Amino acid sequence: MHNFSDQCLDLARSLLGNNLQHINEDGTVTPATGEESRVDEPGHAALAIGEFFRATGEVELGEFDLHDLAARCVTQQAFNEDANENGMAYASLGLLSFGASKERNAVWERLLDPTREQLDECLLARSDHEDHYQAFNVAKSVARFSFGLTKKDDTGKVIDRFVERIEGSSSSGFFDDNTKGTGGVYDVYGLLSFIFIRQALQLHANVHLKDRKLPKLRTFAEKYLKMLPDMVRQDGLGWNYGRSVGAYGQIHCISMILQSMRDQWISSEKMPLYLDTLRRLFQYFFVTYLDQEKGDLVIRDSERNTVPNHTTRMANFDAARNLCQWSRLAKVIGGSLGVPPSNRSKTAGRFVIFDKSHKKEHGVFLFRDENNGLQYQLPLIGPGENVTSDNLAFPHCSGIFDWPVNKYLPVMMPELTFGDSVIVPSYYGKNCVTGIGLKKSFYLRFDQPDLIKTDGSFAYGIGSCQVQWSFSEGRVQSEFSFKVKNQVTMDKMRLALVIGSPHSTYRLGTTLRQGAEGLRANVEVDDFQATWGSFETLTENEDYRGYAGNVHYVQYLVRDHPLVMRPGQQYKLVLSYQPDIAFADE
Repeated sequence: MHNFSDQCLDLARSLLGNNLQHINEDGTVTPATGEESRVDEPGHAALAIGEFFRATGEVELGEFDLHDLAARCVTQQAFNEDANENGMAYASLGLLSFGASKERNAVWERLLDPTREQLDECLLARSDHEDHYQAFNVAKSVARFSFGLTKKDDTGKVIDRFVERIEGSSSSGFFDDNTKGTGGVYDVYGLLSFIFIRQALQLHANVHLKDRKLPKLRTFAEKYLKMLPDMVRQDGLGWNYGRSVGAYGQIHCISMILQSMRDQWISSEKMPLYLDTLRRLFQYFFVTYLDQEKGDLVIRDSERNTVPNHTTRMANFDAARNLCQWSRLAKVIGGSLGVPPSNRSKTAGRFVIFDKSHKKEHGVFLFRDENNGLQYQLPLIGPGENVTSDNLAFPHCSGIFDWPVNKYLPVMMPELTFGDSVIVPSYYGKNCVTGIGLKKSFYLRFDQPDLIKTDGSFAYGIGSCQVQWSFSEGRVQSEFSFKVKNQVTMDKMRLALVIGSPHSTYRLGTTLRQGAEGLRANVEVDDFQATWGSFETLTENEDYRGYAGNVHYVQYLVRDHPLVMRPGQQYKLVLSYQPDIAFADE
């Protein structure tokens, strides 16, 4: 792992070398062309600088004085009235990285008295959150006690509240990042929360607290850890559903594995599997998101996009910070990445249950077929505040089954319009069942006793739906069966197929893409009597881009005239796909 450690540090050096120049005299960060700054960017920059210092012990990088830059960023973050818990948490951990007490902290010494007083005020302001922002409260609590701003350490209580909320919103111990409304937003922010809390505990002045709280956190964090080998595609694509994936979907998976190896959460017999998973995750991250010539992280360009709140500067500082952490962790872990993977079955399908109650069930179906390199992630989770295709219940697989970032389209599923109610068979299920069907196919089946609208609210009184997805030997079949409670007129039905591709430059040769024959979609049963529309070309449309590569075409299966649906009758739509699988360099 020492070569891996050195490679990470070299990359971090390059990223910081290119981005420290954008930190201004007042500690603000100059945005990339066409972007706007975020108020918490100075905090992210401060923690990146602090982690570089921890990894190297160096106080200068090129012409930059790291102590001075960190002090500027911390000062800016402390006095920014619009800043939220996020920025303050990152800034305080960045400050702690230079020393766990004020007396031996070179950056604290450079802060002016008004800044120190403002920091006291910011860190002593207590708040409570039910989403991933509670992880930032843990960091603030760590800084509060470690800097001697309070004699009572409440870090343990903040962690306990974080855990209590997990137990209150998930029967299986997963983190729901939106407990309001229908809730059920089980996405990559759960992973981020555990990683960030673990990093904060590592900087805590009271080392015994870490030893006391780590077993409790492990109980929940391990659930995510166990998902990762089944999530990661053969080319290394990691967490690939829900908002804010892309580069961060790779970064958080790598951090979780390395932290778990350092904490010895992975048994010796499982180590080859996780080392192989780690190697593939990093290779995909390195080739897909890093500009090798300039040494920059590229999260948006003419072919790819990401969520609006991730800026290029923030992503570059976050990547540098994580690379420094990976470098340190890899040195502690030792060993080699060149370990052959353990033998396991080539095909597998399983449903990870996030929450199961009498009202609804949430989870994600993970299917992999290593014979052709496919890996599908089919989430059954809530939509969150912004309705996009990220959380929809279709098999997410970049390059094969694509979707646009920051856009809602009914990808691979029927969207039915009844007056003001637009419904989609997604977001929740009841009676979720998985198993092995004909010809060794893996299937996920679930009911929706009440139809659900595109915003995640229930459309009570209209009808119900049954859904089944089947996967076998490169073939995917979806079956949707609708029933209505009373006679009702459906105004419109549509289903979207999205055709995208990997990035033309930043991609591995082994990255999956569609071959010349495309998805080979076939309508097996259609009680809606819909027709295929012509392809809409979107290659040049900047509103339609994926996390990893461009979206080129969208084709709709549409019924655009009313259909009177009657009770007692079943309305089915069955589609099959046999995607032509190719590789980027073929």
